[in-house]
Amino acid sequence: MSTVTAALFTWPLGDDAALVLRTAELADAHFALVQANYRELGRWFPDAFQEPPVLEVTRAGLAEGAKGWVDGELLPLSIAVKADDGWQLVGWAQLIINQAKRSGEVGYWLDAGFVGRGLVTRAVSAILDHAFGPLGLERIGLTATADNVRSRAVAERLGFTLEGVLREAAAFPTGRRDVALYGLLSREWRQ
Repeated sequence: MSTVTAALFTWPLGDDAALVLRTAELADAHFALVQANYRELGRWFPDAFQEPPVLEVTRAGLAEGAKGWVDGELLPLSIAVKADDGWQLVGWAQLIINQAKRSGEVGYWLDAGFVGRGLVTRAVSAILDHAFGPLGLERIGLTATADNVRSRAVAERLGFTLEGVLREAAAFPTGRRDVALYGLLSREWRQ
């Protein structure tokens, strides 16, 4: 199964990459990406990816995410790079939206083979522009396990403030780990 797909809508991240709306139509490519990365993802996500993925579960999750997009509660996106036959999915980024509180939480992951190219930084920057611009949000949160150096570096590079560490807040099959909490206010973005 290939991670390459066509996309009807793309949000450019430069000449080499784009964000693609993550819907059930991308299930085969998204499944292939998750299947190739699920063991690595299990290092950083305590509630997911502990067992090999299942295509129909993946498809249902993508459909649920698309419903969240329609309802204005989620911006589910895949990170993609140009490929000969369309776009190769290499990760995802998303924004969970709480309109009542005018806030959100951003999350992301990337295939290890594409780390170090600035893809996550560009993806999260685009999401923050949208969150603090058209969506009118006032605050965005970001969490990462305290030992996730790369994820924390993205937060700090983009101007998030470390607001605290929750001791042993994440329960993994191998034990409990600390979680770093970051926040960014609209007035702090793009100062």
